Amino acid sequence: MEFEESGIGEECGVFGCVASGEWPTQLEVAQVLTLGLVALQHRGQESAGIVTCNGASPPTYTTHKGMGLVSTAFPPEALQKLRYGNLGICHTRYSTTGISELQNCQPFVVDTLHGKIAVAHNGELVNAHALRKKVMRHGVGLSTSSDSELITQLLALTPPMEELDAPDWVARIKNLMTETPTSYSLLVMFKDVIYAVRDPYGNRPLCIGRIVPISKLHSSGAGEEDTEGWVVSSESCSFQSIGARYYREVLPGEIVQISKHGIKSLSVVPRPEGDLPAFCIFEYVYFARPDSIFEGQMVYTVRQRCGRQLAIEAPTDADVVSTVPESATPAALGYAQQSGLPYIEVLCKNRYVGRTFIQPNTRLRQLGVAKKFGALTDNFAGKRVVLVDDSIVRGNTISPIIKLLKEAGATEVHIRVASPPIKFPCYMGINIPTKEELIANRPEFQDIAGYIGADSVQYLTVEGLVSAIQEGISSLQKDEMISSNKSSKRVGHCTACLTGKYPVELEW
Repeated sequence: MEFEESGIGEECGVFGCVASGEWPTQLEVAQVLTLGLVALQHRGQESAGIVTCNGASPPTYTTHKGMGLVSTAFPPEALQKLRYGNLGICHTRYSTTGISELQNCQPFVVDTLHGKIAVAHNGELVNAHALRKKVMRHGVGLSTSSDSELITQLLALTPPMEELDAPDWVARIKNLMTETPTSYSLLVMFKDVIYAVRDPYGNRPLCIGRIVPISKLHSSGAGEEDTEGWVVSSESCSFQSIGARYYREVLPGEIVQISKHGIKSLSVVPRPEGDLPAFCIFEYVYFARPDSIFEGQMVYTVRQRCGRQLAIEAPTDADVVSTVPESATPAALGYAQQSGLPYIEVLCKNRYVGRTFIQPNTRLRQLGVAKKFGALTDNFAGKRVVLVDDSIVRGNTISPIIKLLKEAGATEVHIRVASPPIKFPCYMGINIPTKEELIANRPEFQDIAGYIGADSVQYLTVEGLVSAIQEGISSLQKDEMISSNKSSKRVGHCTACLTGKYPVELEW
């Protein structure tokens, strides 16, 4: 919960759709794109944009962008304008680079030697400063402060070996991947295809789904011939609301072509020898929706395992287990299951109070927290409470909640945090407060329990977090190896914000 209150945020979400079969399609592509974005709204609330294309020769691109939530940015008249598309890509934004203005709203559409391309990007380039200089040396002006425009312009540059009348988009994308190792998941739309791209380290998520008839959505009888369209998304949680089934992840370094004829893997760009994948570990901890699937496992299940591991590492003499609603609920349930303590609710959330990180100073932020919750006194009066949270970032959020519970009758409040202390900034697409603002780097951390008013505070260790996440992947790989005789894939996660060990060398 404190992630939400402290201003830590995911940069954005991307989504794309290509109708199968004959065009013009009967599939409402604009509606599919909009519903896909609504399901990814937790990944960004600043702005949203959709670009559709009819896929003709020459193609017609139609764009609509707006500030705020998807429901605000796309009124009915906007969807009417987009309705003739046979394919499209879209984006919802929470800025980590670039200021929050409509001009920074994605997808970006630019003219190239071979026609228009549209690009949507999730992530943050670790060497953006050097790349901006390189693009400008080619005489290309940049109109925004966004990394995504930089990517678009790099794709527009013609590779040395490309013939004048035949654009080689795989070569262009590979050239981009050579220029910058991480962090990005990209959707590139050109004429009648979408290219789905994930950086070689797989730092940001990207997966593919298949739209099938509603009557076959939950049955095993839907074959390739039943496919009504293909979708690609930052998270699989967007699939169910549009009648799509999870198909597979885009692999780290993979370039996938999506067309009305289906999907085709075009290439996989390798990492430097010896480097492990570096999927962002905080997708599991906080950012992703609990019903999303990463690396073959559901996020909700992983969070429960984190809670169970936390109970093993940090047991407590207490009467009940609870949580601050609601992102840490799976971890709290896991803690209760492992410890044998009953899980109860201690707080009632007022869902109509705005997110407190929007408020400008600490005093108003603390008041916002106090207004946001009511104490369910009958559940815990006279009892010792273990309160499980997903983080303590600044310490401003949890302190008034502890005070509220003690004033309402809790005899003790023990804080258990289902992730390790955040100590370092992220340079790969997560908006984290400055190093000085993080409570783990301040003198108060030496007695954090006293600072926030708790009876005790303990965090999940880095080793515990990694083992809880990789336990499910190892189990899945073991089953796959038994059934297919294939060797296991290498597994790795980015823990830079916890350990300071970044997957690549940072350039300044």
